[in-house]
Amino acid sequence: MAATQRIQDFLRREKPEGPCLVVDLKVVEDNYRAFDRAMPDTRIFYAVKANPAPEILKLLANLGSCFDVASVEEIKLALQAGATPDRISFGNTIKKARDIATAHALGISLYAVDSVEEVEKVAAAAPGARVFCRILTDGAGAEWPLSRKFGCDPAMAEDVLLKAHQLGLKAYGISFHVGSQQTRLGAWDTALGEAKAVFDAMARHGINLQMVNLGGGFPTKYLKAVPGTGSYANAIHDGLAKHFGNALPETIIEPGRGMVGNAGVIKSEVVLISKKHANDDIRWVYLDIGKFGGLAETMDEAIRYPIVTEKDGDEKGLCVIAGPTCDSADVLYEKTPYPLPLTLSVGDEVLIEACGAYTTTYSAVAFNGFPPLKAYVI
Repeated sequence: MAATQRIQDFLRREKPEGPCLVVDLKVVEDNYRAFDRAMPDTRIFYAVKANPAPEILKLLANLGSCFDVASVEEIKLALQAGATPDRISFGNTIKKARDIATAHALGISLYAVDSVEEVEKVAAAAPGARVFCRILTDGAGAEWPLSRKFGCDPAMAEDVLLKAHQLGLKAYGISFHVGSQQTRLGAWDTALGEAKAVFDAMARHGINLQMVNLGGGFPTKYLKAVPGTGSYANAIHDGLAKHFGNALPETIIEPGRGMVGNAGVIKSEVVLISKKHANDDIRWVYLDIGKFGGLAETMDEAIRYPIVTEKDGDEKGLCVIAGPTCDSADVLYEKTPYPLPLTLSVGDEVLIEACGAYTTTYSAVAFNGFPPLKAYVI
């Protein structure tokens, strides 16, 4: 469970005002070491957007991690944590020219692209840089798909990388993302086959690509069991061997959720329990945190967090769970109601587990005057 003894002791001792996130660094370290053991020949680029807490970044930098960043501010955070520029990849395919120039001035030499237009910006602002082209995937099997917005058709990647070469950039490799919280072990196989096709096409032009960025997608456990890190590593290894044979490329991964998701717990409080009709069987349970307080990934009920109370031994009934804001979209679970104890009452504390990723970063604005989600890293 995500509520480690260290987190439970902290909550009991400090009694922080809720809602708040508590992250256990020991879990983050264990996760990093698991990736490192399972994929020793692959460089780890932690996706900073998952949780940019300075304590997490410093720990990972000290462990030897590299960093995938989406903005200049994330570059600065990684540098402040102790990473050198050669350990940072500007992985966002949508960048302002001035941000590319700033990154280049800071020493960043690795950039993601997915269009000729983006290549032209990188060539002008970061001459001589290495670029990798992101290709589209269908995201099948992912609970939080990332298809369509990022990447280009694999057949188009050849033109993108040729343009990079013509403009003096180093056409370095291919990247893809199989979708966040990917539970299908075979998801990487098709994408690796498409990456190899681009490698072969570029080789016919005399350009030898070197790197495959395997992206993220490594899950954390919510309500359902997920395969272990070793199972993903074995599936990826098999896919690489199948498509690349003995000519294995350099590989990198970009874990975010899989690195920090199970390391954090949100402490929340029941604000109201009510019904909409006198004869309703389903209660509405309102918490002091919702979509706009850090639980944005409940959108379309994609991510179903484990919710723990001190009354879990009592009989349970189905509930709609909602947040506290004056916005009708601030409902977490309604299409599939959530079982909570019938004895649950106003003021009771609930723990929302596996919240270490994509919570504080989704709570950056004080919507309705509710402050951004507080975080403690222990």
